[in-house]
Amino acid sequence: MLNITTLAASDPAQHVYNHVFWKSADGWWLWTGNQGNLVLSGLILILGGLWVSSKIRIGPQSQGADRWVTTNRFAHMIEVICVYLREEVVRPLLHDRTNKLMPFLWSIFFFILINNLLGLVPLLDIVHSISRGMWLATDGASGAAEPHTTPIGGTATQNIWVTGVLALVAAIVFNGAAVARLGVGGYIKHLTADAPVFVWPLIVPIEFLGQVVIKPIALAVRLFANMTAGHILLATLFMFAGQVWGKGLLLQGPVTLVSVVGGIAVMFLELFVAFLQAFVFMFLTTVFISLMDHHEEHGHEHEHGHAHGHEHAHA
Repeated sequence: MLNITTLAASDPAQHVYNHVFWKSADGWWLWTGNQGNLVLSGLILILGGLWVSSKIRIGPQSQGADRWVTTNRFAHMIEVICVYLREEVVRPLLHDRTNKLMPFLWSIFFFILINNLLGLVPLLDIVHSISRGMWLATDGASGAAEPHTTPIGGTATQNIWVTGVLALVAAIVFNGAAVARLGVGGYIKHLTADAPVFVWPLIVPIEFLGQVVIKPIALAVRLFANMTAGHILLATLFMFAGQVWGKGLLLQGPVTLVSVVGGIAVMFLELFVAFLQAFVFMFLTTVFISLMDHHEEHGHEHEHGHAHGHEHAHA
């Protein structure tokens, strides 16, 4: 506990930043805490997905009606989440393309969610408490050891490089889906927004930048900022307890109590935000896919999809 509060007291942001574990001789970061979390989340996603699918899979005909029943409560919860996302969130927007794009949308939702939840587990502090300096990142140039090193820990989705890559992948998908749906000519025509020809030199660059720059940046920054803010707030609350540690029970008691109660409340808030931000990233990716579509082909359905999207956005 003293180790954790001391770290918090020195700099609450140290619990948020990515920590290097292994550097090359010329200073390149070869392994960090966030990389450890990404690998762990990937393993959870793959192995957990295989296990859940085995519980959801339809059984042999000899089981009768029971062959359709999911055989595990946790797997059933995952199934309900997947069905809700597909039928209530994505299908009203993507219509006939829903089944084709759902594997990607499910993957990005659960990958972000797992990384958000892993960020709430104090892996960094656990490593520091157990190792007691066992793991030290060494600068190849100077040979100096660096503090706060860990092979795993932190929040990968707080790292702007991670959220940036996720946003880049999403941008490739929603622009690729648009080209596949409209063709290159239709994609370019859509960028004109049906405006008069004389305003195309203004409209087309704005629309193009929106598709390839602004929307991905919005996805990356939204996830990065929300995960960063919550973690810094939590670390700051514990910093208060660290600052008064050992300064008398009269001061230490009330401050620690307030810090712990506030920390618990923020943890519940962060748990909600972990689910919310995973949903928002997936939902906005779905909306961006749906926006690049044939207006004339879908007519009322397309308008209904936009209305449904706006309802979710307002919610």
